[in-house]
Amino acid sequence: LPRRKDTMTFEEERAIKEKRQQERLEKRNQEVKPIPAFSPEEVTVVFVLGGPGAGKGTQCENLTKDYGFVHLSAGDLLRAEQKREGSKYGEMINHYIKEGLIVPMEVTIALLEQAMKESMEAGKGSRFLIDGFPRKMDQAVKFEEVVVPSKLVLYFECPEEVMLKRLLKRGESSGRVDDNVESIRKRFVTFIETSMPVIDAFEKQNKVRKIHCDQPVEKVYENVKNIFDDLLSKK
Repeated sequence: LPRRKDTMTFEEERAIKEKRQQERLEKRNQEVKPIPAFSPEEVTVVFVLGGPGAGKGTQCENLTKDYGFVHLSAGDLLRAEQKREGSKYGEMINHYIKEGLIVPMEVTIALLEQAMKESMEAGKGSRFLIDGFPRKMDQAVKFEEVVVPSKLVLYFECPEEVMLKRLLKRGESSGRVDDNVESIRKRFVTFIETSMPVIDAFEKQNKVRKIHCDQPVEKVYENVKNIFDDLLSKK
């Protein structure tokens, strides 16, 4: 007959606990980490970050033209998905954008990965500027786990009042629901609270290159070009 638990010796009880602990450790070690979709040797990703209206899009256009990078704007991909007929995410994306909140990362990462695959299949190259992403630390970690580790983070620093003026001017013709003062202010708060920790974390990895962009576009781009000339010379 099996011995009752209350008659177990101290050594027997400890042995059972140790066995269970060992089983837990073995199970954890067997859990397979996700394999990134792309190799960093074959695909170059530069994250382009900065507050709303910092001028990221303009600089990305220049880099696309001069360095052959593919510009992927997380915001543009989300807005396109929002309008796409039959999209299961459309209504949800509309709500998040209107409130100045961050769309769930699974949606954004899936859209980015798909856009990268389509770009490479179309022969457009394997160098990507990802604009406006990641906006939270968990997004950064998840993207690098399941898609590809980033090579560099380009951070555009710009005073809020400069960004506000730019966005209000753009709102006169853009038709975007989030180009109004209330939404813009919410987006500034969201950026400071959630995106700055991302930049701080990447700085510890020596990946961040800061650009002061409250100056003429041409001057900003001169500084950006110096960074990319250095990056590509190491390839």
